Amino acid sequence: MPVHKPQGIRIHARSPRVTVYADADAAARALARRVAGAIEANPRVVIGLPTGRTPLAFYRELVAQHARGADFAEVTTFNVDEFVGIPASHPGSYRSFMEEHLFRHVNVRPERRHFLNGTATDVDAECRRYEEEIAAAGGIDLQILGIGTNGHIGFNEPAPALAARTHRVTLTLETRRSNAALFGGDTANVPPEALSMGMATILHARAIVLLATGKAKAACVERVVNGPLTTGLPASFLQLHDDVNIMLDAPAAAKLRGSP
Repeated sequence: MPVHKPQGIRIHARSPRVTVYADADAAARALARRVAGAIEANPRVVIGLPTGRTPLAFYRELVAQHARGADFAEVTTFNVDEFVGIPASHPGSYRSFMEEHLFRHVNVRPERRHFLNGTATDVDAECRRYEEEIAAAGGIDLQILGIGTNGHIGFNEPAPALAARTHRVTLTLETRRSNAALFGGDTANVPPEALSMGMATILHARAIVLLATGKAKAACVERVVNGPLTTGLPASFLQLHDDVNIMLDAPAAAKLRGSP
């Protein structure tokens, strides 16, 4: 399978490198091509995966890449986060989300799909287990991220301090509202806590891609690219990594100098 070059406009050359695409679908296609290229280069690649509304188009395009011949049989995946207190079978769980939108359509082997267990009786032990499984896999080669309107990545919420490793987190009301669609549209039904990879876990990935689309993300994206490092905007810590690509549609890039 050929590796396709991105067709967006590069407006930021250093890491984080920023590429702007005409629309969300074009950004999703470009990211799916990048992932397919990574699999072609290393069939045993370890990929970190996000959830939420933004990656839906990306997962559709990744399924299309599989239909064109991308082979996921040796790929290992780690999901970034999961809600606390709901079983994997719950329709609002991120495991259910991933099964619906990706895993039932591609040939990632079940034993190579890694999730946090939101119903673990010992949450601290569960977080340690996840870190150990990431380490046993050799670390994450390519971490895909979305971003919340408050700058969270994974479920690392703005706070006076950020946890380094996989941990339990209390979700903000804004984040719970953003996930209400998974729970019948009712914010009150969204679990108040979640488990998430920590900032160091994310930053230890060999390469990171942040996908952001829509005008609601524009102000946040501008601060991620140009603003100071601050725990009040967890995604700003991506500036510390030497291989970050930020893939945007035009509305998400609207506040960046040089955007189309």
